[in-house]
Amino acid sequence: MLENLNYGLFYLINATPASPEWTIDVATFIARDLINIVPALVVILWLWGPRKQVSAQRQLVIKVAMALVISMTASWTLGHLFPHDRPFVDHVGYNFLHHSADDSFPSDHGTVIFTFALAFLLWHRLWSGVVLMAIATSIAWSRVYLGVHWPLDMLGGLLVGMIGCLSAQILWNLCGTPLYQALQRLYRICFAFPIRKGWIRD
Repeated sequence: MLENLNYGLFYLINATPASPEWTIDVATFIARDLINIVPALVVILWLWGPRKQVSAQRQLVIKVAMALVISMTASWTLGHLFPHDRPFVDHVGYNFLHHSADDSFPSDHGTVIFTFALAFLLWHRLWSGVVLMAIATSIAWSRVYLGVHWPLDMLGGLLVGMIGCLSAQILWNLCGTPLYQALQRLYRICFAFPIRKGWIRD
């Protein structure tokens, strides 16, 4: 039944040769490049920001990193336990984005961006989490639209992201403060020169 739902949703979303070229171009940009918001925001939140907020921002970055490590590990494990071919490997629908023929479930892109969005929903502000969740949904749509993933691959990424965030919160409660202090000391040693110059926050 799930597989029938997967196929049905895929055919509903997947582009065809009759689809407008501009929608395929937009989807390609979203599918390939929008994920770069993750490292960009991580760097910005750690290095800059209001002095009163930078400590909270860095703690958020650490929790996000923990959640991503856990969710990506879970994603890799599930991919090996439950291998599933991509649509173009099974000759289903149409493919408009070059991709290796590796396992598709759960989606790595989906896992990363949904984990990131959920982290902001849980640990930052509602508006930032909602914006990132909209971006995550658009990335999920684009990769199905272009034929490199099944819809359930993206649902899998969302569920694994939830596991990652929950596990990261548990770990943070156990060892978050000493971990933050250790990373803060390491950062001040490694980036002493730009900190002294005032290019980045202490």
